[in-house]
Amino acid sequence: MPVDPAAGPVQRFAYELRALRAQTGGITYRSLARKAGYSVTTLSQAAAGEQLPTLPVALAYAGACGGDPAEWEARWKAAVEEAAADDSRGEEETPAPYRGLARFETGDSDLFFGREQLTADLVDLLRRRRFAALFGPSGSGKSSLLRAGLIPVLRNVEKPDHRPATIRILTPGEHPARSHAALLTPVAVRDGGKGGDEADTFVIVDQFEEVFTLCHDPAERARFIDLLLTSRQPGSRLRVLLAVRGDFYGRCAEHRGLADALRDANLLAGAMSQAELRQAVVKPAATAGLTVERALTARLVEEVADAPGGLPLLSHALLETWRRRRGKTLTMAGYEAAGGLDGAIAKTAEEVYGRFTAQQTAAARRVLLRLVAPGDGTPDTRRPVQRADLPGRGGDGIAPVVEALAAARLLTLDGDTVEMAHEALITAWPRLRGWIEEDRERLRAHRALTEAAHTWQELGREEGALSRGSRLAAAQEYFGGAARAELTDLEQAFLDASRNQEHRGRRRSRLVLSTVVAALCLALVAAGLAVGQWHSAVDAQHVAESRQLAAQSGALLGSDPDLAALLAVRAYRTSPTREATAALYAAAALPLRKRLTSGTRPVDSLALSPDGHTLATHSTDDKVRIWELPAGPLRHTFAGRGVGEVLAFSPDGRTLAVTTNEGGGVALWDPDTGRESISFAVPDGYVRALAFSPDGRRVAFASLSVRIWDLATGRMRQRFPGRRDPQAVVFGPGGRTVAAADFDGRVWVWDTVTGRVRSPHGGRVRSPHGGRTEPVTVRFSPDRRTYAVVLTDGSVQLRETTTGHLRHTFKNAQAVRDEAVFSPDGRTLAVPGSDGTVRIWDTASGAARTPVPAGHRGGGATRLALGADGRTLVTSSIRDADVRVQRLPDDLPRSTLSGPSDAYIAGMAFSPDGRVVATVRQGPAARGSAQLWDARTGEPSAALPLDSDPALRAEKVSIPINRLGAVAFSSSGSALAATTGRDRAIGVRDLATGRLRQTRSLGISDTALFGRDGTRLAVVSRDGTVRIWDLVTGALHTARTGISGPVRSAAFTADGRTLAVVMVRADDEQVTLIDAKTGNAKRTIRPGDGILLSLTFSPDGRTLVTIGNRTVKAWDTRTGQLRNTFTTGTRVGSPSFSPDGRTLAVTDEVGVQLWDLATGQVRTTVPARSPATVAFSPDGRTLAVGTYGSVELWTVDLPDPTHAIRAICAAVDSPLSPAQQSRYLHEQSAQNDCRPAPSQK
Repeated sequence: MPVDPAAGPVQRFAYELRALRAQTGGITYRSLARKAGYSVTTLSQAAAGEQLPTLPVALAYAGACGGDPAEWEARWKAAVEEAAADDSRGEEETPAPYRGLARFETGDSDLFFGREQLTADLVDLLRRRRFAALFGPSGSGKSSLLRAGLIPVLRNVEKPDHRPATIRILTPGEHPARSHAALLTPVAVRDGGKGGDEADTFVIVDQFEEVFTLCHDPAERARFIDLLLTSRQPGSRLRVLLAVRGDFYGRCAEHRGLADALRDANLLAGAMSQAELRQAVVKPAATAGLTVERALTARLVEEVADAPGGLPLLSHALLETWRRRRGKTLTMAGYEAAGGLDGAIAKTAEEVYGRFTAQQTAAARRVLLRLVAPGDGTPDTRRPVQRADLPGRGGDGIAPVVEALAAARLLTLDGDTVEMAHEALITAWPRLRGWIEEDRERLRAHRALTEAAHTWQELGREEGALSRGSRLAAAQEYFGGAARAELTDLEQAFLDASRNQEHRGRRRSRLVLSTVVAALCLALVAAGLAVGQWHSAVDAQHVAESRQLAAQSGALLGSDPDLAALLAVRAYRTSPTREATAALYAAAALPLRKRLTSGTRPVDSLALSPDGHTLATHSTDDKVRIWELPAGPLRHTFAGRGVGEVLAFSPDGRTLAVTTNEGGGVALWDPDTGRESISFAVPDGYVRALAFSPDGRRVAFASLSVRIWDLATGRMRQRFPGRRDPQAVVFGPGGRTVAAADFDGRVWVWDTVTGRVRSPHGGRVRSPHGGRTEPVTVRFSPDRRTYAVVLTDGSVQLRETTTGHLRHTFKNAQAVRDEAVFSPDGRTLAVPGSDGTVRIWDTASGAARTPVPAGHRGGGATRLALGADGRTLVTSSIRDADVRVQRLPDDLPRSTLSGPSDAYIAGMAFSPDGRVVATVRQGPAARGSAQLWDARTGEPSAALPLDSDPALRAEKVSIPINRLGAVAFSSSGSALAATTGRDRAIGVRDLATGRLRQTRSLGISDTALFGRDGTRLAVVSRDGTVRIWDLVTGALHTARTGISGPVRSAAFTADGRTLAVVMVRADDEQVTLIDAKTGNAKRTIRPGDGILLSLTFSPDGRTLVTIGNRTVKAWDTRTGQLRNTFTTGTRVGSPSFSPDGRTLAVTDEVGVQLWDLATGQVRTTVPARSPATVAFSPDGRTLAVGTYGSVELWTVDLPDPTHAIRAICAAVDSPLSPAQQSRYLHEQSAQNDCRPAPSQK
């Protein structure tokens, strides 16, 4: 049937498709289908002129006929836009049935579908609880549910006595208690004024996470939460509902009352079911008299299903599809023209941004960044801003930019407040995401400046509220010069006042110093006593300089870690203050091991030898450099011959393969001599990848095909054609197979003997977020069993080589570059992330490890390599000339001592030589057992039952099993003593023979513990009686504490002479120190922290540490005076000192914190899961962490200051530059801080 091109854009597009097909000589639709990959019916309908085909079908049709894809995509989009304009022309504009990024309001309830069940559950929860919370990820529709779902239901309940007196909805903001206290007072409303019960006032707090992201005053935050919690008081007429983003669930535990209130009063807004999603898509359109194509509905449901954060993307995509509707129908063509689920927001934003002038684009960046609160361990969030606080001045185009973004529903305007319509804009618009990543540290500094300026204004512009030191230095660095225009008038005034105060302070300091010097000179002449005073003044000046340098080092850790490390060394060299020591430890904990500088040109490729001792790099100056690791000296430099971007070592590390002639050939070099042994010309194009066979005798190249060359003869042995542009190649185990992957993620495996395909598997790789996506990079693991696929949406997939079976999907990888590497053992996978870090995973479990900052100037890493030791990461960047050798974080245990999951670790100890770990487990029915483990291998040595005495086994009195379970070695390591909960007994066994030396019944006891040498045992009964047994002599002492009642915890000193017990009292709890030999009480300490959970002594017995709910206190055991207090953010538990007494390990809810006693700072956190008990090995290099069912052994590397400086200097290997000295030091010096410090006389 003929088509009239003048009938409309759909018919014209069909006519043009027919004309293109005619130009090919009238290719049959059957032949066209084979080329295009679509059915005959689909292709014929595309040119029928009845409806516009989808974009993939149109491009496939045109491509099969020889058309240019870019040209036909432009034609298709023009047809879509013209058809949408024709359909809406002449029709009265009707309100959109979708809200886009904007939330649903109470008046939108007739358009709110799909959350009926969740709304009913929420109403039921509020009827049962006066205080409740709704948790859900960003994008799960919490704000819309509250306004368009919950509030209309509450207002229209059938029973009048169940209706609220009033409903108030608020968001916390920066000052929640000050702003909303009046809204938290209930109103009294009688039911018709006839004496009914008072109706409740409902307060709904949306975006409750703002109390953590915007309110930076802990006291005000606590006051606001306390006001909300008054709803739980008897007789309260207030009901409170919080809506909280799911990733802030843990922060709610910081307030004890809030955590208690939410224990059984919360509801999760999870992903919508497919049926609910279908309602959310179809029913709003039906309300407006519209229909949605079935294919579009099915696709939307498929792409959004099981994605709790995808609702704003869905809503915006539907709004843009509605704008491109055809008549009364929302079509697939309109959806694809809008950009689809993942691209609609970015398309809208880019369209608005593209209409801005150059001045307005700069203003748009400033405005949007002002509306972002950068996350600190949590995702970035939006923040509302007053219009007066927006950056810029009168004629800079701010107002039209804000109005244009608001008109596109990207921003919302509420009175004088401006904010992003939804946080999905942050994640879905790549341009904005890139701005945030570029300016992340600057944004944090800006938020701190804004907060400080407002505080200064509220305090009447007091001088004491001005910034100084490192904060002022950071603000001046970020907002000097042209960047000053980004500040508001208040921020500029605050910065000017702070700078003026700093200048006045410096003048006063110089005047004081001059006066002191003059006075010293006079005193020297007069009395000869000035030398000591002068030294004191100089020392004071050094202390001040040291503290300032330490503060500057801390401020630079994230943005310039190398400079931060050098400043920390200079701070400590200037004066070893507490602040300098903490800065030094923080710098030493950075991942950098060595920085290698390859001249002035960037490094574009690198390779690490299998043993990890040799590194090869190629720079853009066509130089190949060979480095020796870990020390880092440059061994050789070779001139390349147009070396490409592929380097690879042979399995024995004696041969280096490099691509030459810009990838058109391959040469094999000896890395020790730089001599070329053989070269190959590749006839069919660019070499993208190469691999050696396991025996090193063959090498495979991936160009337009896969070829295998024999290195002995220099001849090609095999060629495997037919695969489109393979980009990765690897030999299978034993070299009997070779596998290649193409750019679509398809993998083929060939038999290298027969040349036949063994296991082809294809099918395009799909994104974990739904829809189709494109692979960017494919890399095989060294064990040849798996391969990694990096996708265009930033996710990474791990698949099996022979079957293509998907093992793991890493959805939040944020991978941005064509690079992915495995460790030599295949256990670790690393990719460069968009945030400048290197993302790392354990390939066996799929668990994400701690990201490593790349540290390169101007961006992240572009090339990676992982070392054979499993702890080394090598990175380079096309933006600088440095190669950085870094250590991977110790975020996985060295080994795990596994046990039954229904038992828990009740006691744990190392043998005196550190070679054996003994554990006591308590299992079902309080049955206990001791297990010996090899501390180096993690393998079990022996299992020792603790209930071998028949008389003890006969005792069946039940006692709490969680209070007994102690273990200790004798000082010689030849015997092991342990207690069990079931038998209420101790057993001492000879480790050489396994025989039971002695047993002893403990009686009715709640707590038992050994001295560290296993010679003394303290047993605490339920009535508070403390008995101390000498296991050598058999002597028994009953301690006279002076207080009767239960004992919560106890601890021995290392020498066993002093026992500390926590006595439970009605008003408070106290610690009593007891002489273990006589049983007499020596001293009483009252920490005043309420419940004391545990305690421990330092190795020298001079310090006692007590553990409260969130407080750790260190006490002088001789005087009873408080030495230090460490405040933690979470509840803490079991403590343990390192053997040198410098470090205290404390378990908490997220792992084990290691505190430095000298500085009072956390040096590192061991990310053990559910830690219960901890113990250091005798050398302090291993930390054993007992959990439920197992013990994890973690490597601990906490160098002292001397070793920390040595490590920093070995890594950075360069002094402060003159420019850096001029900026950060009081006076320039030729001193190299990495040289040995002069001896102190």
